[in-house]
Amino acid sequence: MNILGLNAFHGDSSAALLVNGKLLAAVEEERFNRIKHWAGLPLLAIEHCLRREAPNHVAISRDPRAHIVNKLLRLAMQPQSWHRIASRAGNRARVTRVADELKTAGLTNSQTQFHFVEHHRAHLASAFFCSPFEEAAVISVDGFGDFSSVMWGVGKGNKIEVRGSVRYPHSLGLFYTAFTQFLGFPKYGDEYKMMGLSAYGEPRFVEQVRDVVRTKGDQVRLNLDYFTHHTEGVDMNWEGGEPTLGAVYSARMDDVFGEPRAARGEIEQRHMDLAASVQAVLEENYLGLLNHIQRQTGQKTVCLAGGVALNCVANGMISTRTNFRDVYIQPAAHDAGTAIGAALYVQHQILGQPRSFVMRHVYYGREYTDSEVLKSLKDAGACWNKYQEDELVNRTVDQIADGAIVGWFQGRMEFGPRALGNRSILADPRRHDMKDILNNRIKYRETFRPFCPSILAESVGEYFESDSPSPFMVMAYKIKPEQRDRIPAVTHGDGTGRLQTVEKDVNPLYWKLIRRFGDVTGVPVLLNTSFNENEPIVNTPTQAIDCFLRTRMDVLAIGSYFLLKSENLRLSENRAAFATAGS
Repeated sequence: MNILGLNAFHGDSSAALLVNGKLLAAVEEERFNRIKHWAGLPLLAIEHCLRREAPNHVAISRDPRAHIVNKLLRLAMQPQSWHRIASRAGNRARVTRVADELKTAGLTNSQTQFHFVEHHRAHLASAFFCSPFEEAAVISVDGFGDFSSVMWGVGKGNKIEVRGSVRYPHSLGLFYTAFTQFLGFPKYGDEYKMMGLSAYGEPRFVEQVRDVVRTKGDQVRLNLDYFTHHTEGVDMNWEGGEPTLGAVYSARMDDVFGEPRAARGEIEQRHMDLAASVQAVLEENYLGLLNHIQRQTGQKTVCLAGGVALNCVANGMISTRTNFRDVYIQPAAHDAGTAIGAALYVQHQILGQPRSFVMRHVYYGREYTDSEVLKSLKDAGACWNKYQEDELVNRTVDQIADGAIVGWFQGRMEFGPRALGNRSILADPRRHDMKDILNNRIKYRETFRPFCPSILAESVGEYFESDSPSPFMVMAYKIKPEQRDRIPAVTHGDGTGRLQTVEKDVNPLYWKLIRRFGDVTGVPVLLNTSFNENEPIVNTPTQAIDCFLRTRMDVLAIGSYFLLKSENLRLSENRAAFATAGS
């Protein structure tokens, strides 16, 4: 039985395929069309997943009928924003026509059954049904989806019982987005920038920020004086391109917190302090919500999804500031992951099938053979050497230990927002200057943003204050003070690292690379960042070769092939990047 899951006409549009209850493929549309966070109908991702075989079921992670009465009442109360509401209604209509569009494209047939799964139910399913737990509290927290911003319940076996929710216009995710915009990060998905900035500030505005949001029990409540979405609506675009979201905060923000920072403007200490204050208040509310739900359910395990569940700083505090003892966070906790969740919801909640899948990795994209890589190398006119696996690992480690920046393109592409060792740029975490080198030579981004450590799972307790596994870079743990100077390039301003623990049976080649680096240097850690340059993570060998050539990367290890920039200077000079810092 094949179930195709879709996140369509929403940010980070994606597709996923379940076959007999096992996840076989999952990919975001942006990896194909090269538009970050692309919103629309993900036809290329669907074609990749299906490989010309029509599914038995299609599960869409939106339900236009959900809370329809509340939506109509809101429409009647907001005549001044009918044009924006009409746009949203048009978007919902596109969702309802997905079945027709897929049939027209020849991707489904008359036997295919279609299911509309409420947004947060898809998030909950993506968290619990991917987890190793037989029973757990399940929580989804984000901006908005199908008129809700929080949903929680209890998962047992192959069912999830929903026990509570937070409805529009209140949202912890929107609270964080409003300050992200106020601090000069206006693009869709920029919230992680404010999280990174918060490490460099002091939370001296906490009392003022607490006036903006509060959580009592399981109910988040915004002080709506600071917002406009409930009165004027918000300009949004989900129609086949990079998603956009208009400003959601009101002039009250200016009155209380001063002039907003202009995009690309200078970052002052007050901006850092405000970011730190917002992060602190988010943690209070998020962890308070989790504690309430823990008390209500009596569960000691929790599964989390939704955009707020990607706040790795807050997640790193769950074990010390709540009574939950085991945590599973879906690696694609943002909206892309609802494609998996919608399919799993149909598999278990609707069809009643037993569970047989645990998501231990994110390698669900395309893999390329050496012959395919070789064709791309020849087409580019590149110079290379080919090595057996052990020699490839040894040469790569020697280059990293000597200070080189290495593009690492191996195996199947990752699903979700993190590069976890298959489409990664790797460097030496021991160098104090490596963070600046990467930002200036490759990433062209804000200097305050951190780089992440990939560490052997068996070595976590040696370097971090917590030894709990974190395979998906969704937790930030404190690095032990005595180790911070050993790995300065991956130690953030607050002394934490957003780590990836690497297990031998999950990614044996990447594990071998880190293990060999540890043997050579005494440090079983690599600096890992996504293989891209102000674009979606590279997908194909051609994209990897192009990114290698047009940036000042030193080495490319792609399949069995090993390229040195010094041997490809002519090609590199012809493809030099013209990037804008901070974009």
